[in-house]
Amino acid sequence: MLVRDAMSTMVLTIGPAHTLRQAARLMSERRVGAAVVLDPDTYGLGILTERDILNSLGLGQNPDLETAGTHTTTDVVFATPAWSLEDAADAMSHGGFRHLIVMDGNDPTGIVSVRDIIRCWAPVRRASTAATATMAG
Repeated sequence: MLVRDAMSTMVLTIGPAHTLRQAARLMSERRVGAAVVLDPDTYGLGILTERDILNSLGLGQNPDLETAGTHTTTDVVFATPAWSLEDAADAMSHGGFRHLIVMDGNDPTGIVSVRDIIRCWAPVRRASTAATATMAG
C-alpha cells in the first residue's frame, strides 16, 4: 500500500504570522493534527503540529502572542505519494514524528499521519489473522 492510498488530501496551510490560537482553531475546525506552514518570504515549508501547540501551552506561553513561525519545524522529511507505507512508517519512527508532508513536485498534496497508516494497516492485519485462523482450523 502506498502513501497516496493513506494520506489526507485536506492540507491546512497557514502562514508563519498566524498565532497559535488561530492555528489551533483552524486545526480543530478541520479536524487535522497538523498544518503546513508556508513562508512566502522564504518559500520555505514547515509543519506545525498539535504537539507543538501543546508544548507551548505547557511552557506557559500565550497562544495569542506566540506565532506559528516560532514553533514550526522546518527540518522536515517529505514523503511522495509513491512511497510505501512502510517507508513512511520508517521515516516517522526514525525521526520521532507523527506526520509527514506529502509533496508532489514542489506542492504539498497531502499529509500522512501515524493514524492514517494504522487505519490502512489494521484491516489488512485483521484479514491476514482471520485467513491464518481459517487455515489452521
